[in-house]
Amino acid sequence: MGYKLLLATNNEAKVREYRNLLQKLPFELVTLAELGMTTIVNEVGESLEENARLKATVLAAKSQLLALADDSGLEVDALGGEPGRLSARYAGEKASDRDRISYLLAKLEGVPWQRRFARFRCVIAIATPDGKVEL
Repeated sequence: MGYKLLLATNNEAKVREYRNLLQKLPFELVTLAELGMTTIVNEVGESLEENARLKATVLAAKSQLLALADDSGLEVDALGGEPGRLSARYAGEKASDRDRISYLLAKLEGVPWQRRFARFRCVIAIATPDGKVEL
């Protein structure tokens, strides 16, 4: 096989999804767990792009492998793009999916259904160990 590509996530569902999507590429796909890496990259960026770039560059440098990372979020037009990069924590750190939905609907109270447009956006970054990044 060709080069190793680190899937820079601890999310098993994402690992399965990426393995399926990238199976025909000439890369040996490896995970953080397979490398014994326990590095956690705090998502402190102000955008999905910044967070994806941060995770990819940190983990590429630590592993000395090409690294693929992503960040994603729900963007609601009537809320100025919220919750965006904060989607998972929008209703609080320990909120369930049901809690997040209820919180979002409460924020949309008074917004007519015709103006309730949203999108789920995912930004993918690939970084080399020497810090080059493509989004």
